[in-house]
Amino acid sequence: MTRSRPHVLGIDDGPFDKGQTKPVPLVAVMMECPQLLESVALAERAVDGAEATEFLADWISGLRCYPTLQAVVLGGITLAGLSVVDISALAAALERPILVVNRKNPAVSRLAEALAAAGFHDRLPILDRSPAATHVAPGLYLSWAGVRQREAEKLLRATLGKAQIPEPLRIAHIIARALETGESRGRA
Repeated sequence: MTRSRPHVLGIDDGPFDKGQTKPVPLVAVMMECPQLLESVALAERAVDGAEATEFLADWISGLRCYPTLQAVVLGGITLAGLSVVDISALAAALERPILVVNRKNPAVSRLAEALAAAGFHDRLPILDRSPAATHVAPGLYLSWAGVRQREAEKLLRATLGKAQIPEPLRIAHIIARALETGESRGRA
């Protein structure tokens, strides 16, 4: 059962250039949603790095906030370029629900083409296993693992503030951008 103010961890990466050798900053923000910021954690990830699911499972389970965490929200199933996250495996490893939000329908994404073009054919099965996204609001698509649809939607609603995306993810995006460029800008 979802608490009315669940502790949700939002994770986003900073901006990067395709093929850059410098690691990409990752920011995790835990909030008692959507008003209270509880924790911020930083990591780095190589552009297009392998084993994104294992990386996230290790990182998140090692965070001090992990015991109080009720869910994790990601802005898509990729991190730092073409590092693909298997959200079902991540939910199982963390024993927590994983929510994935997108502003555009991921069913029409060209991610499979990008993975094939980059030679990451071994990552294509993760796409095949990825849960389909549901259109839940204008400009907002949701997929989930480790929880039923009704509970996933309830968790999502509990994280929404003024913006159309979950507040922990929005704040993580702002911080990640500022770490890489010196300040945040644009829609978050």
